[in-house]
Amino acid sequence: MALAIEILRGASILDCVEAVARLRIEVFREFPYLYDGDLAYEKQYMQAYSQSPDSLVVLAKDAGRVVGASTALPLRDADVEFQKPFEATAYDPASIYYFGESVLLPEYRGRGTGHRFFQEREAVARSWGAAWTCFCAVERPVDHPLRPAEYRGPESLWKKLGYEKQPELQCSFSWKVIGEDQEVNHTLTFWMRNRI
Repeated sequence: MALAIEILRGASILDCVEAVARLRIEVFREFPYLYDGDLAYEKQYMQAYSQSPDSLVVLAKDAGRVVGASTALPLRDADVEFQKPFEATAYDPASIYYFGESVLLPEYRGRGTGHRFFQEREAVARSWGAAWTCFCAVERPVDHPLRPAEYRGPESLWKKLGYEKQPELQCSFSWKVIGEDQEVNHTLTFWMRNRI
């Protein structure tokens, strides 16, 4: 059964802050993020999207319950840590539309929802006038001890959609990993697609 898709823009994103915050905590607990989430931080993170008039949240719902979400906003409105890697490059940050996360509960995967998330975000990026779209993903070694044997990453989908990994564009964020007492620093690498 197809999931219902709902699009929220700008201030209307406030309506889904808590639902998406809880979803991020649940999904990012899985490999590769292994995130031991904090609801207060997550709600604050999501509220930033509501403050950008050009932001977007795509919700996937099953009988009214939020089971998936995907976010995007102009890079200039994103956290400064996402902007820093572009400062010393030929890329114009004002022409880049940044894709935040796509999170979907495991039992709803494999139905094309991830692809739909990209379609909706790319449509908004085009209408906004983006020259580039981008997102970043955490780096984990293939032999990471918590990598599930059956894990299959999304990189093949990203490549199929025209995104290319940019090893020279990286940012750093700290978060608490499950099973650890302190926050740990993590490297995230950007993937980009030219919209022109």
